[in-house]
Amino acid sequence: MTNPLPIASNSDGQLCLLPQLANRHGCITGATGTGKTVTLQVLAQALSDIGVPVFMADVKGDLSGLGKAGAASPKVKERLAHLGLAEPAWAAAPVAFWDVYGEKGHPVRATISDMGPLMLARMLNLNDTQQGVLQLVFKIADDNGLLLLDTKDLRAMLQHVGEHAAEFKTEYGNISAASIGAIQRGLIAIDEQGGDKFFGEPMLNIEDWMQTDARGKGVINILSADKLMNAPRLYSTFLLWMLSELFEHLPEVGDLDKPKMAFFFDEAHLLFDEAPKPLLQKIEQVVRLIRSKGVGVYFVTQNPLDIPDTVLGQLGNRVQHALRAYTPRDQKAVTAAAETFRANPRLNTAQAITELGVGEALVSFLDEKGRPNVVERGYVLTPPSQIGPVSEDERRALMAASLVAGIYEQAIDRESAYERLKGRTVQQQPPAAPAQTQGTSQTQGAPQAPADDNAWGASAGRAQTPPAQGARPSGGMARPAPQPPQSQPQPQPQDQGGGLGDLLKDAAGGIFGNGGGSRRSDSPLQAMVKSAARSIGSQVGREIIRGVLGSLMKKR
Repeated sequence: MTNPLPIASNSDGQLCLLPQLANRHGCITGATGTGKTVTLQVLAQALSDIGVPVFMADVKGDLSGLGKAGAASPKVKERLAHLGLAEPAWAAAPVAFWDVYGEKGHPVRATISDMGPLMLARMLNLNDTQQGVLQLVFKIADDNGLLLLDTKDLRAMLQHVGEHAAEFKTEYGNISAASIGAIQRGLIAIDEQGGDKFFGEPMLNIEDWMQTDARGKGVINILSADKLMNAPRLYSTFLLWMLSELFEHLPEVGDLDKPKMAFFFDEAHLLFDEAPKPLLQKIEQVVRLIRSKGVGVYFVTQNPLDIPDTVLGQLGNRVQHALRAYTPRDQKAVTAAAETFRANPRLNTAQAITELGVGEALVSFLDEKGRPNVVERGYVLTPPSQIGPVSEDERRALMAASLVAGIYEQAIDRESAYERLKGRTVQQQPPAAPAQTQGTSQTQGAPQAPADDNAWGASAGRAQTPPAQGARPSGGMARPAPQPPQSQPQPQPQDQGGGLGDLLKDAAGGIFGNGGGSRRSDSPLQAMVKSAARSIGSQVGREIIRGVLGSLMKKR
């Protein structure tokens, strides 16, 4: 059995968290500047010392000091003397820095498919209709084996579904073009907030957040969230996705001597602000059931009213810092916070909440039987690590020494929906013009009209090629392939300069009444015309002859 973890102290002794009940969740609440960050640091390092990996979001940039040993500053010495406590054993905790933007830590990525339509709809702020369309897009992608890994995959899939909405209507239902447009606009906004860096591969492996160092201490994973906080929906959805990943991947273990992992959700009110009912139900389900996976979840927020009652009722370990009752809502929050504690006959809880100083808190942890202890007033202990951030050089040195250094830095873009849909579009484009080929044999006479004026290739009884440099316009007659005359045993040489001899021959035949239906000797005029055509080799000459014959035909 692991020894209790001292978190605070008072005149009666130390107020300790029992490791075997640390997976029953908890919360740290209090107004700005009352000491929540230091309490979070003390809890995290105490759990790390007994081998429990920890994840936390560093909203203000102060928690990086966990990676450096603390020191007895004059202010710290004064506080320790006032409380009658000895100096802690100054020591650093093993840390790993993470950052969605890849600037202050190892990159953190997730895939669109793994995020799923429900949480993605939350991130994009979609209504019910738009969320339904998004679910259809995911379903169509799954049915067609199209991977949705990053935002460009989802955009390509949305465009594909929008262009083929009529084809998908029978099997999947109506797909509104307006909803497709709303989702696409939401994706653009998410990309501008850093979604293009968050969505992709290599995707985070949850096991990498559950490491211990050579001394057996749990690694504290610190997510740099000072920039991420500018995109609150991305921040809250990311942390909710993390909880879901833990819930889905970890096996059932029941109650252990200590948690497998502790998860601290700072600025927790962002998770619940404007959250739709299905999302709240999912959060409640995860909080209820993830305890049996050996994970303790701790919400850090300013006001207990920020947490829904269905979730707040699951939080057994409580640390309440000062609240200020300046407004009716503040007074209501004080009353609500006081009523959630197990009453202490020696303490007026509601009054004490408004009187607490910096670093002072009301503490109520679970006892050996899982029951809340009576609320006690005490002072949070001084953490063994540095209070405040480390320098940039120290941060880079800690990142280089991390167990996962070099694993996630290089992004991977493998074949997915975007590449496959793009390749399919290229294949559907019209092929290049085929080379000029000889057509099938035909009876000399009036040429037959093509079956389709817009199609290139062989039509009924002739070869047809697209117009090229120096060729006749597409409206003219096509040149038949050289064939032996039917009335002669030997083939006669024909002009290869574009079939002008046959053109003039047919035209002259039409002038003098020979429609090509029977073979007979050429008239003098026909012989003259053919002789003149053979002597003309240029395109200009052919145009002149074509014009002369046109005049003769009109006169005729």
